[in-house]
Amino acid sequence: MKKLFIYSILLVAFVTVSCKTESLQSYLVESQEKEGFITFDLPASVLQLSMDKASEQDKEAYQSIKKINITGVPYKNLDEASYEAEKEKLKSIFKKSDYKQLMKFKKDGANATIYYSGDADAIDEIVAFGYGKDMGVGVARLLGENMNVGKIMEMMQKVKMDAGGVDLKQFKMIFDEKDRSSEETE
Repeated sequence: MKKLFIYSILLVAFVTVSCKTESLQSYLVESQEKEGFITFDLPASVLQLSMDKASEQDKEAYQSIKKINITGVPYKNLDEASYEAEKEKLKSIFKKSDYKQLMKFKKDGANATIYYSGDADAIDEIVAFGYGKDMGVGVARLLGENMNVGKIMEMMQKVKMDAGGVDLKQFKMIFDEKDRSSEETE
């Protein structure tokens, strides 16, 4: 009986500690419930990339992408303290995680950092984290299997961002619809 009690206490302590560990996945899940946040998951097929004239290498890069998660909160939905809190929470997640920084850049008051997890030639996850007072705070995560950043970047450079390639109106409609539904609930 005493052993059962000790094991129970250890189990409760383990569950409590592991639940409090902040991860990108837990941040994405929690953000779905937060007011003012725009959150959605997309299969890679929604990109509708035209692969008719694509090389085998481009097709392979495209097929390595499985899912896209996007979470963000526009600056207009935040006060200064909330903006700083969300930004710092994500910075903390990336500092404490196994993500490796790929690149970092700044432009017109916006900051962005690209991270990845996995091996350099067989990446499982690519994450773009960005923030700025004109846009807010956001994270986009590409999940895949054995992704190669170089090959994906080459593929994306060849993609035409027009009616024959990616229909960007789909993404605008998604954001507009999410924004409208959050305004209606207020």
